[in-house]
Amino acid sequence: MKNAEKAIIKKDIRGITSNKRLFIPLWIVPLMMTVVLPSIFICAVHFATDDPDVMSLLELLPESARTRNVELVIAGMIFNNILPAFFLMIPIMAASIMAASAFVGEKEKYTLETLLYCPLSVKEIFRAKVLSSFLLSMFVSLVSFAVMLAVLELEAVFLMGHPLIPGVGWAIVLFLLSPAVSLIAVTLIVRNSAKAQSVEESQQSAVFLIIPVILLVVGQFAGVMLLNVWILLGLGVLCAALAWMLLQRAVRRFTYEMLLK
Repeated sequence: MKNAEKAIIKKDIRGITSNKRLFIPLWIVPLMMTVVLPSIFICAVHFATDDPDVMSLLELLPESARTRNVELVIAGMIFNNILPAFFLMIPIMAASIMAASAFVGEKEKYTLETLLYCPLSVKEIFRAKVLSSFLLSMFVSLVSFAVMLAVLELEAVFLMGHPLIPGVGWAIVLFLLSPAVSLIAVTLIVRNSAKAQSVEESQQSAVFLIIPVILLVVGQFAGVMLLNVWILLGLGVLCAALAWMLLQRAVRRFTYEMLLK
């Protein structure tokens, strides 16, 4: 990687972290998704174990799993099978906040011409913009998971007397599926940012990316399917392949004309 690309990456990350209008929302939504929402689930399981809606979750598990501590089994299922679907919203939301201003932000600050004078091709500039948004998105995702894990473990030990054990599926989510989803979001949003006239306009594509995740979440509660290791692995491989193809296509088709429209 060239020094000029590293400079662009550092500049973009510094621009987000120093902007309170963008930096605060970047953390508020992920923390709501990984602390407040999971805590509500765990408390609901503890204080309403006999509730029909809570007990209906047991029907999604095999018979052998229902003979153990019901409260702990349901909490573990929520943690390892339902929360991963919610978690996938975080890289998309984080990517939409940073990537949306990748090029349109340069236009609004009248620094686009200066950027184009740097000793890089337009395709290298595009890759640097994608990489900076991707790195920040993954950092937010990993920190959010660490905070969620710490909070849920404390709550589980305090309320149920036993910690929750993260399943193998979380490793797939963190190191395959989440990066793939993040790269898809970043690539599409950065590409739209080059053609957009405002940050809000470039963020519109993120809405369409959230819809499949919402459907996945609804499918969990509706009992259509329960995310397991094999489903997560299949989704991860599929999304990784799609992310790679989208990135290659976007880089290949990215031109100066797109920026100067």
